Amino acid sequence: MSRILGLPPSAHSRLAAVPTGNTYDKYGSSNPVVRRLMSGFEGTLERLFRQAAPRSVLDVGCGEGVLTYKWAEWLGEKPVVGVDLADPKLEAEWRTRRRENLEFRAIAPGELPFPDDSFDMVGAIEVLEHVPEPDRTLADMARVAARHLLVSVPREPIWRVLNVGRGAYLRDLGNTPGHINHWSKRAFVATVARHGEVIEARSPFPWTMLLVKVS
Repeated sequence: MSRILGLPPSAHSRLAAVPTGNTYDKYGSSNPVVRRLMSGFEGTLERLFRQAAPRSVLDVGCGEGVLTYKWAEWLGEKPVVGVDLADPKLEAEWRTRRRENLEFRAIAPGELPFPDDSFDMVGAIEVLEHVPEPDRTLADMARVAARHLLVSVPREPIWRVLNVGRGAYLRDLGNTPGHINHWSKRAFVATVARHGEVIEARSPFPWTMLLVKVS
């Protein structure tokens, strides 16, 4: 997912070298352990998505658009929009994922370029751990959402412990490149609750995933 979506322009200029897209292709991995973990992640995500029953969706920090495309398939003719920072590699991926109800947009850093209540649901899946001002990003998502937010982040410190256990990112004590925010489940619920009512909190190992009703 996007590493720097939602930054003010001044902050973006300082972090321009940070990549967009996934550090590791967890959706396409053939590793049996990763596939088992992703099965739990994607199953929980689908249950919360269908509980929200959105009539339109904005996917913030959509990365390569893997989930965005799947959501568009689930919604049939209802509109789905994925947004991320301009990046030739991402845009090439978007061109391989086409549906009549699906649109991808490259947007500049800063506030989302949509009016209030533009989408029934706004999602940010594996995005908020990357943004320097997550409260600002969540507030903007809540502004654009008419009914729900759907968000997920790695659950800490479990995430870093697992990375260390597999010998990854040892110099950074298991911190995945680009992760600048670290939340336990309780801390993430408290953060997101400032922007709406958390109606479902799930923990597909090793993530935290929330469905939020916005006022």
